[in-house]
Amino acid sequence: MSNPSAPSPRTLAQWLDYQQRVHPRSIELGLMRVQEVWRRLGAPAAAPIVITVGGTNGKGSTVAFLEAMLAASGKRVGAFTSPHLLNYNERVRVLGSDADDASLIDAFERIEKARGEIALTYFEFGTLAALWIFAQSALDVAVLEVGLGGRLDAVNIVDADAAIVTTVDLDHQDWLGTDRDSIGREKAGIFRAERPAIVGEADPPAGLIEAATKIGASLQICGRDFAFERVDSQHWRWSNAATALTLPLPRLLASCQLANASAAIAALYALRERIGWSEAAIAAGVMRARVGARLQRFGGTPQLIVDVAHNPQAARVLAQWLRATPAPGRTLAVFGALGDKDVRGIVDALAGEFDAWFIGGLATVSPRGLDAQALRDIVTAAFDANARVTTHLDVTEALAGAFSFAREGDRVIAFGSFFVAEAALRFASANALAGVD
Repeated sequence: MSNPSAPSPRTLAQWLDYQQRVHPRSIELGLMRVQEVWRRLGAPAAAPIVITVGGTNGKGSTVAFLEAMLAASGKRVGAFTSPHLLNYNERVRVLGSDADDASLIDAFERIEKARGEIALTYFEFGTLAALWIFAQSALDVAVLEVGLGGRLDAVNIVDADAAIVTTVDLDHQDWLGTDRDSIGREKAGIFRAERPAIVGEADPPAGLIEAATKIGASLQICGRDFAFERVDSQHWRWSNAATALTLPLPRLLASCQLANASAAIAALYALRERIGWSEAAIAAGVMRARVGARLQRFGGTPQLIVDVAHNPQAARVLAQWLRATPAPGRTLAVFGALGDKDVRGIVDALAGEFDAWFIGGLATVSPRGLDAQALRDIVTAAFDANARVTTHLDVTEALAGAFSFAREGDRVIAFGSFFVAEAALRFASANALAGVD
């Protein structure tokens, strides 16, 4: 495909707009195109050691734990994640700081020159840019979040020294398969023969294990090869056959964060002969790790809590936290979702947790977004149609409606999509809501 007319001058915003038009589809799984462009760029190593993190949920948090633990041990770390919440630059971090516009633009210019006739998707441009920036940054370790799937995701052009699959659940079924076994096989594609392959859940699908075994990966499975347990209100324990660590609880709130931190520690233990092993750095990293819109809290009346919770598994985790952390007053939902998600599954997991729902449409921010009325129909079908459900043009209006309805002691939970999280974070900033650590 020939290059469409490119903008001039090429600001970062113009580059991102351009990338949306280079490939006729937003998603095209497969490695041949992106591998060839990387070869044309010289295929420099992103870092001497690379860790990839895949899975249905928990990827961003696990990357954050790895990044914080490695940084606390004195390593120069780069981290690639997606999607972003507020600014594209968040996707590429070097030594704890977001990449600046100039670095991203330089990388995009090089990729554009190298790709020639090859069409790349928006995500593929971003993956190559991250790898290029990391390769120029003299890193010790690069931590890469895998996008959709695993086996055919652009990140998988890198042969990782260790790979983690956090969880496997139903999501992106149109691309990955309709059951956990099929999805697990796709996720296992990031594993490599004779290299550490960390499985972060204790009940992984058979398809994941079968695929990993066929690859010849060195499997480390939660509950079999390493374990974690809550010790008391301030501490938890990670252990394997050789060692045990008593650690502070993470500041990331959901109960699943112990599993995410545990998988990160297992990967670092597997690589300890190459990167060292510091119990103090692991403890510091557990405490320092942060990631936005994962039960992110803002004080005030009402309290605002932002959580992406964009598939049924994540919604179940959110429901568990809500039940374990009751509010003095009412709990109000601000909800928006994309049409290619299992919206009914999300709602079913949370239907009994809210006193009122404020539905925000996402049709104006994404072609995949559901409008408020379509989403209301799904919500009301899940429970008593007389429950209080109001519709709003967008998430910002839904948030304003929830805050107007709220009273002392209430809390507002904004969830359902990264687009909802973005709107909620901007709402918090515009209304000077203070973050709660």
